[in-house]
Amino acid sequence: MMELLKNMLGLGPKVDYAELIKNGATVVDVRSRGEFAGGHAKGAVNIPLDQLNSNLGRFKSKDQVIITCCASGMRSSSAKQILKQAGFVNVHNAGPWQNVA
Repeated sequence: MMELLKNMLGLGPKVDYAELIKNGATVVDVRSRGEFAGGHAKGAVNIPLDQLNSNLGRFKSKDQVIITCCASGMRSSSAKQILKQAGFVNVHNAGPWQNVA
């Protein structure tokens, strides 16, 4: 149970986000437009969590590497679950956007 919670919050096994980004991963910041405008990771795409389901067509393929982020890790965890349920297989929750900045 604890491992599940850690993974949901992006606290699971360490992932080299910089390496994933260098190799073409898409960073999806699921905060509001206003939060995103206040600061975000370079190259991140802003798709607010409440709009994620209606924007799934923006992704190239279900195999692409996607890194979700937000302010604390809660919304990005939800975004990861939405993407996984939609069939995306390579999704990582980075937690706070500063983790990929």
